[in-house]
Amino acid sequence: MWLNLLARKGEECRMGRVRSRQPIPSGSSPRRKIPSQKLPPLALRRLLAGSTAAFALMFFLLIWSSFQERQRQLDLTRGLYGTIPLVMKGGDPYIRALMRTISASESNVLEPYAVIYGGEQVGDLSHHPERCVTIVTGPNKGNCSTAAGRYQMLNRTWIKKARRYHPKPSRFLLWTSYSFEPEYQDAVVYGWLSDRQVWGSDISKQLRQGKLKEVLRLLSSTWTSLGYGIETNSMSKKLPKIYQQMLQEELRASG
Repeated sequence: MWLNLLARKGEECRMGRVRSRQPIPSGSSPRRKIPSQKLPPLALRRLLAGSTAAFALMFFLLIWSSFQERQRQLDLTRGLYGTIPLVMKGGDPYIRALMRTISASESNVLEPYAVIYGGEQVGDLSHHPERCVTIVTGPNKGNCSTAAGRYQMLNRTWIKKARRYHPKPSRFLLWTSYSFEPEYQDAVVYGWLSDRQVWGSDISKQLRQGKLKEVLRLLSSTWTSLGYGIETNSMSKKLPKIYQQMLQEELRASG
């Protein structure tokens, strides 16, 4: 009997060892943790520094490009603020370039449409300011001037030309007023310069033929700062070069 018991115990031990050697089902095996790959601190710092530098460079180039474009428009030669594009749309690019050239010497300020003689800015452009400012230098010293706007038109000149060329005068019974807003300043001067009968010459044709000096001489009795009048200024000698720059802009804009 003892032999039988010993034999049975031995069999159970062998069976236990066999069972313990059986593979564990794959579904019940524990998952291995894959170690995360971290960048070394030095490489991470270099990556961040490179990205920051690239972003800063792109931002700087964008700002610089915007600044250059602004300078090209407002400071084509040296402080040419009066040459900003016209508010009026359309028209002959040669006449438009001439108008911008005139304002380069007559009203070379950031806001040429609102300037009066002496440099002060006015807020109400519903009509010509009609403010007579004392002239302190030049051949007309001691007199006063009502010159105003981008083209420095005297009040009497404005009324006379507005009656003929203003596109939208305001009328009430027998009373008529002429807005001095920028688009109307442009429209009146454009109509005036385009009128062959007034000047006894086709200004646009002369400009197309390259006769800028002849045109400036013709207009110098009206705008004395154009180089042939009695009150030239620091811009007068630069006007031919300025005109060529303005003409290129206007031709590009007109297609």
